Amino acid sequence: MEHRGLDAYGYFEREGSLGRVPGEFRGVVAAARERIGEAYGRRLHSAYLYGSVPRGTARPGHSDLDLLLVLHRAPADEDRDAADVLALGLDEDFAVIDGAGILLQDKATVLSEAERFDLGWFLACLCTPLLGADLAEHLPRYRPDSLLARETNGDLADLLPAWRTRAREASAPEEYRKLSRIFARRLVRTGFTLVMPRWGGWTSDLAESAEIFGTYYPQRAAQMRAAAAVALDPVADPAVLRSYIEDLGPWLADEYTARHGTKTPRT
Repeated sequence: MEHRGLDAYGYFEREGSLGRVPGEFRGVVAAARERIGEAYGRRLHSAYLYGSVPRGTARPGHSDLDLLLVLHRAPADEDRDAADVLALGLDEDFAVIDGAGILLQDKATVLSEAERFDLGWFLACLCTPLLGADLAEHLPRYRPDSLLARETNGDLADLLPAWRTRAREASAPEEYRKLSRIFARRLVRTGFTLVMPRWGGWTSDLAESAEIFGTYYPQRAAQMRAAAAVALDPVADPAVLRSYIEDLGPWLADEYTARHGTKTPRT
């Protein structure tokens, strides 16, 4: 039987592990663990890796280092400043990564009922423990169902107005490249979770996600494959951004709402 990221009972398997970190990235992961502890001390509950590095698919010089830090209390300005300094330092000191991204959350929010099928699922299924006690032990098992689809990516329609503003205000090639990567990644992941319950599994591979989506929406398959390519190798073409915010994005948002509904508003 084809393996689709689920165990024998149909629940998500955690997709990454420290044992899968490629050899070229072990130095930056070790440095991140040490620097996180130094920067946050007792304020930190736990830290996690996610993305291509713990999945073992990272490309030296092209992939970024993604980290989730969970604090005991809601992040304050000093915590956000520390994250900025930490991310910049890792990027400057390790050429093997193309930037570092750090998400800050607090324990109560991650474990809240409102975030059970968004942040909670993200930590339990897509994040690899790096420091501290694993909060996944306090979260349920997850299946690839419509509820999960709605609560993870059912907010694309809400994002599009801000995307249009960012695209309109961009002018430099580097800005276009950055936005093309951000928009394309989100569109491919949203396209995949749109069909995830029907496909009955999980993948974080963007190219595979686009191919799976295309089997259900062949009329949009070429667009999604092209978006997956841009997500991996961003482009400085304003026309690409326009196609996302004027065509693929609005269509995908409408189709998503019709099939799964919209994400529950957060207070």
